[in-house]
Formats: sequence, C-alpha cells, structure tokens
Amino acid sequence: MKYDVALTLYEGKGSVAKNIESINALKNLKPSDKVFIKPNIVFWATVPFPKWGVITTSSVLCEVVELLKDYGVSNITIGEGIVTLKPNDKETAAHAFEYLGYNTLAKRYGTKIINVFDSSFEKVKLDDDIEINVSSDALHSDYLINIPVLKTHAQTVVSLGLKNLKGLLNIPSRKKFHNPDETKNLHYMISRLYKLLPKGTTIIDGMYTLERGPGFDGKPHRSNIIISSENTLSADMVGAKVLGHQPDSIPYLAYAAAEEHRDADLSDINITGMPITDVAHYHEYTFPYTDDGTLPEKLHAMGIQGLSYPKYDLTMCTYCAALNGAVLTAITLAWQGKPWDEVEVLTGKKMQPSGNKKHTILLGQCMVNLHKHNTTINAIPVKGCPPDPMETVTALHKAGIEVNPLIFEHLDSAPSYFMERYKNKPEFDEDFFTIKG
Repeated sequence: MKYDVALTLYEGKGSVAKNIESINALKNLKPSDKVFIKPNIVFWATVPFPKWGVITTSSVLCEVVELLKDYGVSNITIGEGIVTLKPNDKETAAHAFEYLGYNTLAKRYGTKIINVFDSSFEKVKLDDDIEINVSSDALHSDYLINIPVLKTHAQTVVSLGLKNLKGLLNIPSRKKFHNPDETKNLHYMISRLYKLLPKGTTIIDGMYTLERGPGFDGKPHRSNIIISSENTLSADMVGAKVLGHQPDSIPYLAYAAAEEHRDADLSDINITGMPITDVAHYHEYTFPYTDDGTLPEKLHAMGIQGLSYPKYDLTMCTYCAALNGAVLTAITLAWQGKPWDEVEVLTGKKMQPSGNKKHTILLGQCMVNLHKHNTTINAIPVKGCPPDPMETVTALHKAGIEVNPLIFEHLDSAPSYFMERYKNKPEFDEDFFTIKG
C-alpha cells in the first residue's frame, strides 16, 4: 500500500487548499461531519514574543477553515490546551484566541473555539496498563484536522503531527507521558496516542520552521513549506526528513511504524509536489552539552566551575521545562568568575545525585519526592508543580549562586526580550498570526 503525502511551497493565499487538493486529502470528509481542528499553541504570552516556527500560523488555519466551509462543513471546532505556569490561568488562552484571530473566525463562520481545559475529558486506554484523559470534543468528532508546526524538539527530536495531539490531554495525563519507565516512556506514549483519535488529515505548517524547539528561544527559518496527508505518520516521516532527520532514528516514529507494520524509510510513501531534497535543511534539535552531559556547552565555554547541571531527560515535563531555561539564564548572568561551592541541579523524575556535591538542588516536586528520604545528600528542595519561581531563587541563593530575583519576578515579560533578534528582518512577519476582522 502507498500513502500519499503532498509537499509543496506556500506561495500566498490558496497555497494550503492547492496542497490538500493535490492528493484529495479531504476525500473522506462529509458536509455533515463534526470537524475538530487542533492547531499548535505550545506557549503563549500576553507580551510580544517570537511566534515564528513555534505556533501554527493563523494564515494556514484560516485557509483550512475556509476550505472546510467550501466543502459545506458547518460544525467546526478549534481546540487547544495551552500550558501556563499558573494553574487555572484562563486569561492567557483567551488572549491567544483573540490575538490569533480565532474569535474572528467564530464570528465570520460560526466556528466554535474552545480551551480544552474548560471542557470535559474522557478516560481511554493507551494500552492494557495505561489510562489517559483525552478531550471529549476531539474524541467524539467525526473528522480531526491536525495542524502542527514543522519544528524540532529538545526531547523528541521532532515535534509534528503525532506529538501535537498531546495538547488534547489533561495535565495529569501529559505528566504521565513524561514517566521514568525505560520502556513505556515519552516516545512509546506518543507513538500510540494518534490511534485513539478520529481519522482525518494532518497539515504540517512549515511557513516557518524551527531549530532547537519547541519554544521561542529556538532558531526559526522562513521556509514556506506545507506538508499534508490523510496518514499522520506518513506526514511526520516526510516532515522529519525535511528537517534533516531520519525517521527511523526517532523512536516514536519507529514505534508507530512498527505498529502499522511499516518501514520508517518512506519506501511506501508517494510524494506529490516536489522532492524532499529540494527543501530539506538540517535543523538542530538540542542545545549542545559537554561530553559528560553535566553542563550546557555555553556555560562550560564561559569557564563556569563548581556547578553540575545535567542535561534534561524525557521525564522533564512542560512545567519544569518552562522554568528550566530561566534558571540557566539566571545562572549565566550570575557568574562572576569565582567557582561555586560544588552545586548540582537535578530535574525530571529519575536523576540521581552524583554523591560528591556539597549542595543538591532538587528542582520540582518530582525530584523532591524521589529523594525526600535520601540522607546522603545536602538537599535543597524546590517544591511545587510547577516549581515556584521565587522558591527557586531562594534555593540557588542557599547554594551560593546569587541569581538576580528580578529575572524570576518578571517571567511573564521575559519572552519579549527575544523579539530584539527579529528587528529589521521583514521575513519574520507578525501578520501571519492575525486574521483581519
């Protein structure tokens, strides 16, 4: 069996429809279908921040909605679950939906817009042992349109259609994906999730692609690529190749291919449009660390001594990941050239102390719980899920690292500082993330 994938360039309005129709990807859609659209809003801030390669462009989303209306579909829901550092934060999602023009689509076409955290979830079995809670709206739709961004990811190498569906889970289920099990880990969980949801079409938005994603601190490129397929795995394997990564080297793609009794080498994929080689460009997926994995290369190059900050693993969930970057930035700015007093910072759910440090900072409730009975270390716990930013400051100060507390007091505005990189670069156009009323 051959799977069709369309790989074309975005050349302005109409490009998305042209891509989809080149392989008749909506042939199984009926006008009476209840359609659920899942964009990718991995992060949002109420201050200006770099969205390029991070978030699904509103231009692509709007074209999809208009195409559905042309097909006679009237029951359309756009849903996303944006993770925020403050639990029960409703304002951030509301701001995102307004800014991105989703509310304009609701007024213009009667499209329903939902924050999945405001709706209901349903228990489903991921396998014989694992239950997760999935958005009821998505689960009970007739047709699912998945619109991820074409980007790499620090933990999973790439983040495309399969991984984008993780945004349909409630928070406890998302945390469950980052479990310490060596076998049923994050890759395993991602590889099975898409099978639980309705069939439909995946449209990968590569208008902007992103290196070292998934967040705003990565490196975006204006790439003008659209990839679509009725088979999510096929779209993802092509997307991985476009990003310069072999699909069979990415565990969750290899697992999913094995489940479908397929090879992850694209041998059963028919590509319409253009060859992968015409647009492929290697995208780094992680910031480099020292050979022993105990310090980011940037910190090592600065000459930082007396600190061990082991590289994150698959068990670090989004909550700790959101704070992790701020901690590293604060440590970088706090360095004065004098070695610190043998400090280590542990993250995730399974890291073990080195046994030879004077201070062991346990960042996040998972680390605190794992080592709460460990009497062999001088533990400095940072409790909470997510960890409290100001408790993080206290812990670092206690270990002798005098970070500036203002960095953590103003975390909400920190993303705006990254906008300076894009001044006088017209290819990074904010208008792609708006829909005119």
